[in-house]
Amino acid sequence: MDIDTAGGNDVVSYLEPELLHLPEVSSFELKPTTQIAEELFSQWLSLPDTSRLVKALIRDGKAGLPINPHSISSSGGAGGGSNPLTNASPPPLSPRSSCVSPRTLKQKVSPFSLTSPRKLATEPAQEVIPQFYFQHGRPPANELKEQCISRINQLFNNNLDGLHIDEFKLVTREVCKLPSFFSPALFRRIDAECYGIVTSQCVSQLEPKFLFHLVFCRDAFLKYWVESNMLTMDMATQVFEILKQPNHRYLTKSDFKPVLEELLATHPGLEFLQGTPEFQEKYAETVIYRIFYYINRSGNGRLTLRELKRSNLIFVMQQVDDEEEINKILRYFSYEHFYVIYCKFWELDTDHDYLLDRENLIRYGNHCLTYRIVDRIFSQVPKKFSSNMEGKMSYEDFVYFILAEENKSSEPSLEYWFKCIDLDGNGVLTSSELQYFYEEQLHRMSCMSQEPVLFEDILCQIVDMISPEREGYITLHDLKRSKLSGNIFNILFNLNKFMAFESRDPFLIHQEREDPTLTEWDRFAHREYVRLSMEEDSEAVSNGNVEVWEESLEAPF
Repeated sequence: MDIDTAGGNDVVSYLEPELLHLPEVSSFELKPTTQIAEELFSQWLSLPDTSRLVKALIRDGKAGLPINPHSISSSGGAGGGSNPLTNASPPPLSPRSSCVSPRTLKQKVSPFSLTSPRKLATEPAQEVIPQFYFQHGRPPANELKEQCISRINQLFNNNLDGLHIDEFKLVTREVCKLPSFFSPALFRRIDAECYGIVTSQCVSQLEPKFLFHLVFCRDAFLKYWVESNMLTMDMATQVFEILKQPNHRYLTKSDFKPVLEELLATHPGLEFLQGTPEFQEKYAETVIYRIFYYINRSGNGRLTLRELKRSNLIFVMQQVDDEEEINKILRYFSYEHFYVIYCKFWELDTDHDYLLDRENLIRYGNHCLTYRIVDRIFSQVPKKFSSNMEGKMSYEDFVYFILAEENKSSEPSLEYWFKCIDLDGNGVLTSSELQYFYEEQLHRMSCMSQEPVLFEDILCQIVDMISPEREGYITLHDLKRSKLSGNIFNILFNLNKFMAFESRDPFLIHQEREDPTLTEWDRFAHREYVRLSMEEDSEAVSNGNVEVWEESLEAPF
């Protein structure tokens, strides 16, 4: 009996072993060769069930009966055949073909499609995922876009001659929802050629060249604010994009100057400074230094968008724009705080060259600091000096120092002083490093006839306050977990504050409990501002100047 095996070599070479259901044949022996195919076919023909199946098919064919291999296979297997290949029902046909014979399998189906039916699965319908990343920001919704354009058109239609830079504040506040003192910075982004006016397209009496520029400026605003998707950005990102230089991905100190200049020119709480431009400049510098001290945690002078978003600067700027009394805004912008910082620096700067040396700084706080900590500051370990002069501290460096000294509970202060105490820079404080700085404190107490506190007792007290995770080491993380960390640095190098802490001054405790929202710096700045104002009033009276400031203790320079 001849059985046609045309095309068998090609098909069998791609058969998977598990389809044959022959456990006695190892899968490693099923090589894609003609010899294996012939042996398998011969083995199949030698089976009793196969012989009965073939004879039944031939008999039905001679009788002209329709051939049903499925029923014959089922009935043939009822006799008790044990071969799993004949007992199992045939696998389903490929969904790509309703009826395929072995002879035409080569033309109909690719050999690579012969996979196990157990691996076949209906592929789920592809779900269309909406776009979730936009390189230039998410485009605004049509309704929001139309509202914005309508309001812009209304502002321009009410000012047929165009909007000057002063009138542009309406656009800044009502359309852009930004503080009004951002107007010049935003205006310059739009008015690239600095004509000082942004107009609508309805201006017809101007010269064609100038009209083209004015139309371009108005269109540039729509392009910048609406089409570039600034409209849908959060306020921190909007501020960042407005202030930064086009080729930068960060903000520098100079980027904030236009905003501070406008604030000084327009804020009612700073109006009294308009006659003293030199102090206007110092106020602006101090505000910028305070911003970078608290927000630019890397200390590289490059404020990133992430740092800006993690800060409260945008919220404080909105408060400044809404509040007429600038001293009610304690963060960054308080004039009283600037007054204290500047007067403290001026007292130490005896030659008034705006630079401090070691001997100048050692007089800070009535000589409260030790020489060893001052030496560490001038070694520029906590912060590299901006003066670029050996042994000289600039006004900017002093702002960082006084904020760290008078508010040791803040994270920037903890990082500042941790670097000073960490002599070997390995990121942990050991007992030997703590003892090195406390030795001078102990000597000073002896010179002042104070009862000395042994270092062993101090070390136990420090460990109790911090509860470090590792015995024998104190990390920056340990300090940030504790609310008493600032007292540790006072114990090591600030004698006045150390003695106040030991005596538990009830007046200071009452102040802290009276308003817990105030920081150490807030309370210090308030006390010093009152003291400095009273001193200035006394000098004015002694000099015969009856023009004494009495309103909210705000003394001019």
